[in-house]
Amino acid sequence: MTKISTRLAAVRQRIQAACLAAGRPGDAVTLLAVSKTFGAEAVQAAFAAGQTAFGENYIQEAVEKITALRGLPIEWHCIGPIQSNKTRLVAGHFDWVHTVDRLKIAERLSEQRSADLAPLQVCIQVNVDGGPTKSGVAPAAALTLAQAVASLPRLRLRGIMCIPEPAPDFDAACAVFKRASDLFEALNAQGLTLDTLSMGMSADLEAAIASGSTMVRVGSAIFGTRSRR
Repeated sequence: MTKISTRLAAVRQRIQAACLAAGRPGDAVTLLAVSKTFGAEAVQAAFAAGQTAFGENYIQEAVEKITALRGLPIEWHCIGPIQSNKTRLVAGHFDWVHTVDRLKIAERLSEQRSADLAPLQVCIQVNVDGGPTKSGVAPAAALTLAQAVASLPRLRLRGIMCIPEPAPDFDAACAVFKRASDLFEALNAQGLTLDTLSMGMSADLEAAIASGSTMVRVGSAIFGTRSRR
């Protein structure tokens, strides 16, 4: 697992360099290690190298890892789509959810979040570029959904997340990410106190950071090529 620690260090260097190039503090961006399809031992290796926040796409797989690693102080983020029949698992096991795009899902998460757990930290997923294969609420509907989510008692609205279609170059990626950044600022101007702009992955984290991202979700650059599920 030494390759994981080496790759993790390289990703951290990329983040630091991107922050420097953007004139931002080195600690302005949180790294979320996306461990989907990799086992608990890979998470342990990254944790041993100082990584504490992990993102998972597949809920049942994630719950198995969360249970196996319950003794470690890991912050677990759900970054995959959530069906209605999986909200109880998400509400009971995760610390964060990045993929709320319907009020029904948010309401179920709030209802099913135990009172003995901290409020579930939530991001609204926004389809900033209208990608036909991407989940997310349309930007024009983001304010209405965000205000409704912010009113739910067992949730804490933290920000927005996006996964745009791959861009052909750095400037094109920045242009799309800027739409998310502008929306983030517009939501805050409406009185929402958001602090998290979750955007950028292994291939485009530099463009995301240049555009204001506060959290990048990196998987393959840390864990290597994934096997198909």
